[in-house]
Amino acid sequence: MDTGHVPEDGNSTSPLWVGDRPAEERPAARPSAPASTYAPRDERLPLRALLDHPRYRPLRRRLLVGLVAGVLGGILLAGWRWGVTTAVLAMIADTVLRARSHSSVPAWRRASVAERRTEAQLKRLERSGYRTLHARAIPDSEAQIDHLVIGPTGVYAVDSEKWDKRLPVRVQSHRKLFHGPFDQKARLDEARWEAEEASKLIGAALGREIVVVPALAIYGPPVPWKVLNVRQVDVFDGSRVRKWITKRERSLTDTEITKIHEIAERALPPRYPES
Repeated sequence: MDTGHVPEDGNSTSPLWVGDRPAEERPAARPSAPASTYAPRDERLPLRALLDHPRYRPLRRRLLVGLVAGVLGGILLAGWRWGVTTAVLAMIADTVLRARSHSSVPAWRRASVAERRTEAQLKRLERSGYRTLHARAIPDSEAQIDHLVIGPTGVYAVDSEKWDKRLPVRVQSHRKLFHGPFDQKARLDEARWEAEEASKLIGAALGREIVVVPALAIYGPPVPWKVLNVRQVDVFDGSRVRKWITKRERSLTDTEITKIHEIAERALPPRYPES
């Protein structure tokens, strides 16, 4: 079925496709996460080794920022007290900036920087009442929803993709998506299946149907349209994630958003739980 173009404001009237899928069409398993680089808790390391450890790199960076700022502040303001004050303020500023840009998914666990770029955009939606869960697993599978967004305009399953910018993105008859010569049917089917599973799990716990809208956010090559629905998945340039979500009509109350978010946290566990 030809779904046609989605309006430029991102609104899609296409219903979410639900149906049984043969086992051979299920999404391919994603690679498992590499082993943690963290040292065992009971391992005692000298101070130099601790500072060189990945866990303490932010502290080392913060100390360096404070030292440089303190020296410059002491010289420019002609006083060691001013230098100490400048160092403390610089370390506080660095902490705040790092906290705002820090991802909730550790860098070594991410498939690509595309997820980080989408996550940075979604953080800006929090002040508008949106809630986001990142890297959520579909139970009994290797599939992962990169970003599950719950907000006033609905529920969304967004997968982020970083593609080779040298290869063009094109669509054929609104049913086939190509990146250069490569057919992306499997990737679209995976994104749709993830949204379907999330819809079933959340809806069963909530006691009513919840539509989870699937999307593929592409980074790298130019996408020659604003938003296009291909195989019932909205496809667009990654920079349009926030606009694609917020331009839809409001459909959920604050109470419903909170309830769905709580259910989603339980029904879709983190792909990489902290230990």
